[in-house]
Amino acid sequence: MRRKITPSLAAVLVLAAQAVSAANPASVVATFRVEAGDSRRHDTPVSAPLDGLALNPADAALVLYEVAGERRIRKPSQVDAGFGPRLWWILDGVTAAGARRVFELVRTPSAPREAGPPPGPHMGVEDDGDALTVTAAGKPVLSYRYTPIPPPAGTSALYTRSGFIHPLWSPGGAVLTRIQPPDHYHHVGLWNPWTRTEFEGRAIDFWNLHEGQGTVRFKALLSTTARDVFGEFRSLHEHVDLTAPDPSGARVALNEEWQVRVWNADPTAEVWLVDFVSRLSCATASPLTIKKYRYQGFGFRATAAWDDETAVLLTSEGKSKSDGNATRARWCDVRGPAEGGTAGILFMTHPGNHDHPELLRIWPTGANEGVENVFVNFNPAQDRDWVLEPGQVYTLRYRMLVYDGRIDRDRAERSWNDFADPPTVTRE
Repeated sequence: MRRKITPSLAAVLVLAAQAVSAANPASVVATFRVEAGDSRRHDTPVSAPLDGLALNPADAALVLYEVAGERRIRKPSQVDAGFGPRLWWILDGVTAAGARRVFELVRTPSAPREAGPPPGPHMGVEDDGDALTVTAAGKPVLSYRYTPIPPPAGTSALYTRSGFIHPLWSPGGAVLTRIQPPDHYHHVGLWNPWTRTEFEGRAIDFWNLHEGQGTVRFKALLSTTARDVFGEFRSLHEHVDLTAPDPSGARVALNEEWQVRVWNADPTAEVWLVDFVSRLSCATASPLTIKKYRYQGFGFRATAAWDDETAVLLTSEGKSKSDGNATRARWCDVRGPAEGGTAGILFMTHPGNHDHPELLRIWPTGANEGVENVFVNFNPAQDRDWVLEPGQVYTLRYRMLVYDGRIDRDRAERSWNDFADPPTVTRE
């Protein structure tokens, strides 16, 4: 039998509810003002430091709202506890140049009561025992190989390699990378070794594995995370001197931490936005000098479907596959055929990188007899030496916009600007 609530009883219940709310109220712990600046923004990652706030980063009752007049609109957010706690979210939709948006971080006593369910995790990191695969909206974005992959049949064991990205998929499912092609068995999708180095008086080549001087190997998986705003992994690589006079015949010369983050930045999942960060530090009390050389550093070996006839390349300075080699660029867009059309990657380099904007190594059209397809490389030590000193950490940052179809120069410039000069976030 349903009990009828009389006016007096209703008043008692209201007072009781108010007492409970007062004992455990929701509270605004921080207000953030986001300034678009001089650029139009579209689905842009932004962040704010959480230093000094009494927060538990794992607290599920922390909720971000956008303040729009009298409305409070819940937004997915995610705390990154590494390198100082920061709150990340996507400045979703279109934000006009000069516009300001306001957000509040709220600690709630329980899950917020709103129409519809709260946003669920769209990102994933799956481990099959050999590789991690980062997913977005249930679709694979990239795979990171951490166990050694054997060399191609009939080749040297020196070609054994771990610590690289392959495959990288387009949103439509096309594989855009290639590993161990017969023209260069040491090429492995997306990777970051150094070709000409000097360590303790020895010349070490970590790129051309068949030289037997050096190699790069996976050491440890540091962390994985996947929630509403991004999925990522962090790993440790060792750059190994195989010519060292140590009893083992090998010595770690350089440590490298990878941080690879895939953003949940497109609600339609029509593009991927991927950040690649490399942090380099000497592994011993000895410096390591990266000698100037035409190719080394962050490299991409494209799918076999892309070649001189089918691939299109454009840099921020208007250069192409024919004339872009050994030129500087803030971004480089490369695309080629994919099932049902085309797919591509916009590679972007950060202003904080050494020798930015880095010189490019591109296999020019028709200039490399015997090579099969497309290779692109941002090289911060192409025309000058780079000395890495013990006790220092050197950071290189790159972003990739992975797409199907094609993008124009305006989209490329806007994407690079979001990376290089993101919106300003002020905490109040």
